[in-house]
Amino acid sequence: MTGAPGGVTGGPKDEQPLVGGTANRGLVARVGNTVRRPQRARSAATQALLRHLEKVGFTGTPRFLGVDSGGREVLSYVEGETVFPPLPAWGLTDEALDSVARLLRAFHDATVGFPAEDHEWTAAVPPEFRAGGVVSHNDVNLDNVVFRDGQAVALIDFDLASPGSRLWDVAGAARLWAPLRPDDDIEDSRRGRSLPRLRRFVDVYGLGPPERSRVVDAVVTAHDWIYQIVRAGAAEGNRSFAEYWQRGGAQRAARARAWYEREGDLLRQALR
Repeated sequence: MTGAPGGVTGGPKDEQPLVGGTANRGLVARVGNTVRRPQRARSAATQALLRHLEKVGFTGTPRFLGVDSGGREVLSYVEGETVFPPLPAWGLTDEALDSVARLLRAFHDATVGFPAEDHEWTAAVPPEFRAGGVVSHNDVNLDNVVFRDGQAVALIDFDLASPGSRLWDVAGAARLWAPLRPDDDIEDSRRGRSLPRLRRFVDVYGLGPPERSRVVDAVVTAHDWIYQIVRAGAAEGNRSFAEYWQRGGAQRAARARAWYEREGDLLRQALR
């Protein structure tokens, strides 16, 4: 069932639906050692990126194997676990956080030299956070990182990937993994530890002083950017986006945005 890009044929007989995700919920399945997922208008860009990462020897992403007879892209299946509700304790440790930061750094390093501007991407990072010479994943959510033995080993779901910067991706990832939101909206062991975990993530990644000074601004912009995508998806009829928004997503987003404005100085102090 595998081969060169475009060379995967045959219809899958036994499919195992894969949980997680929002935009493609219910549409992604495992077939043996492969994953089948719908193609998008800009899938060629992410497929080229995955081919580049394979060529340079980066092992922290799935391999693009081709397209099946149903028109779905075929990716290699990455063995492991994701941090999916109910959130497992092992995924919320500082050691797990450190491993995500290291994986993200390795991913960015591996994208250097990839001609990202030659491709058309689904998402566009705001211009002020795009001049970085790397490709940003743009959605390093808890369920988009594969772990083995408590350590992050791979990033998955590149639907929102595009030319960006280290600063942008670090800010977006820290927003989710620290997490950067009011304590009342944190119901696990990370509650009360957002600021030290933010500092830890940035330190382990190795973000330099000029970029560190802009992390909080990038966090706020990334928050607005991703929720605009959610709102637009809901308005366009994406059922998962609409359900998320209607079941408290809008209120949580507003509370987090207000928290950034209220605690901005504390967030900046945590990074000095």
